[in-house]
Amino acid sequence: MKSGHGEVLLAEGDVDVAEEEEILVAEFRRQIDAGMWAAVPVESAGARREALMVTDFEEVPRDAERVIFFPRAAGGR
Repeated sequence: MKSGHGEVLLAEGDVDVAEEEEILVAEFRRQIDAGMWAAVPVESAGARREALMVTDFEEVPRDAERVIFFPRAAGGR
């Protein structure tokens, strides 16, 4: 995370620890229910940044370091 770039830590934990995974799943659902989109940054061969869009916690790769939530575009459905 980069200080001053609008990033906010919502939750953190280890998906291999049941109690921590429950917290992560609950926060993921809260963000999705609030109308946010979710993306997981992925490695790419070039300098270009890429991300995998996800709609369910089960779609997040187990080794993902972060999930980025962002608002849908204004006027979109």
